[in-house]
Amino acid sequence: MPALVRPCTHNVTVAITARCNLRCEGCRYGRDFMPGQQLPLRIVQELLDDAAAARVRSVRLYGGEPLLHPELPAMIEHGVARGLDIYLTTNATLLEARIGPLHAAGLRALTFGFYGTGEAYDAYTGRSGAFGRVERGIAAVRDRFGDAIRMRLNWLLMRPTANDRALDAVLAFARRHRTPIQVDLVHYSLPYFTEGPDRRLQFRAEDRPAIERIVRRLVEVKRDEPGLLEQSELGLWSIPDWLLRGPAMRVPCDRYQMLWIGADGIVQLCYVTFPLGNLHVTRLRDIVRTPAHAAAARAAFRLECPNCHCGYDSRTQKHLPSRRRYGSVRP
Repeated sequence: MPALVRPCTHNVTVAITARCNLRCEGCRYGRDFMPGQQLPLRIVQELLDDAAAARVRSVRLYGGEPLLHPELPAMIEHGVARGLDIYLTTNATLLEARIGPLHAAGLRALTFGFYGTGEAYDAYTGRSGAFGRVERGIAAVRDRFGDAIRMRLNWLLMRPTANDRALDAVLAFARRHRTPIQVDLVHYSLPYFTEGPDRRLQFRAEDRPAIERIVRRLVEVKRDEPGLLEQSELGLWSIPDWLLRGPAMRVPCDRYQMLWIGADGIVQLCYVTFPLGNLHVTRLRDIVRTPAHAAAARAAFRLECPNCHCGYDSRTQKHLPSRRRYGSVRP
């Protein structure tokens, strides 16, 4: 019931910088999205103080590429000292050289994007040798700190990766480095993502058989190695419809449990919309749990927005019609 929905901020995602050292085909960071914007240490420290006071559970620091921010270790140290679960999302190309100070600051969890292997990864990111740096970075974390740092691989399922070869490669990488996989879906509504030239990254109706084949394989992996894939089996079965129906997937949104903060200081309910303020003008403590925040939470639940597929797994599990539909699917 939308009228009963209230904002309950469990997670805050902070783009601490818009700078990036890659030029990914599907991303606008580092180019024309918030160009040159970067949050100063003081503002990040204040938002971490306010997040802790509001009993936020976790804070995700990302970008752009967060390892390009010179004050990142100080941000992590500040948040950890206030009892926040701080985790980092990075492209991992700089991780080999930077992981030591980050661990010393208290970092114990990170996620990294994964867009293919070898030449396919380098072509997507626009940087020769990028994949080699990613693998060396992830290996360095495991070699130096073992399982003391939790890692998760965010595999982007897009048209170029919806094939057996790409899936085999990501599964091999995850097993080799002991990193569970989260299956992310190519977006159509995030303001900082694109669908590539001529929408080549985006799926079309004729791709359904290829998507369904990948999903069947993912479900098999989930059953054989439950810890390797983070999505539920129910969520995996829903992937073809999320990819092909887009905004027509009328599954209530649960992003009222988060806040997104951009590198320019803007505070939004989610990655896409519902602006609530700007940290250069107003402290986070004066933005959360206001009437505007509550109104945005209800509007998000009612899908008064572009209706992206963020959180598709949790949304599908909470939605009774979706549970009935995808819970009855069998290979």
